[in-house]
Formats: sequence, C-alpha cells, structure tokens
Amino acid sequence: MDLSFSRFESDVHVVALSPELAVLMVGVAARQAASPTALAQARLPRIHRSDPFTPTHGAFNLAAWDMVAARDERRKA
Repeated sequence: MDLSFSRFESDVHVVALSPELAVLMVGVAARQAASPTALAQARLPRIHRSDPFTPTHGAFNLAAWDMVAARDERRKA
C-alpha cells in the first residue's frame, strides 16, 4: 500500500525558511493570545448552547469521543 501523497506540481523546489520567520510567527501568536479580545474570549463560558461549534455534550464528534472513552475504560480494567 502506497501511503505517500502525490505532489500537485512536479517542478517545485523545497525551500528552507529562516529561523527568524519561526521566531516572528511565535511572537505574533503570543501577542494575539495576550490581546484583550483573546483574554475576554477565554473568560467566556466554555459551553454556549446556541453555538454549533460547542455542542452541549462537549465533544466535537460524539461518536469518536465515545470510542476513545470506551478504549480508556478497557485499558483501566
């Protein structure tokens, strides 16, 4: 079985990005996380009943959560 992914373009050259770019991206993410908007969002209740992306059961995919929970219970036994 071939698990490799085919490339969309055959003549693409891989380019190594500079470490400075990684440091820049980490800095941007840190500033965004420390913004007043992000801090206010973090203080909101985790489960909001009218939001479809936060279901009342707390799992994005309830079937997958049940499978993981069952597996963990079997491991404990």
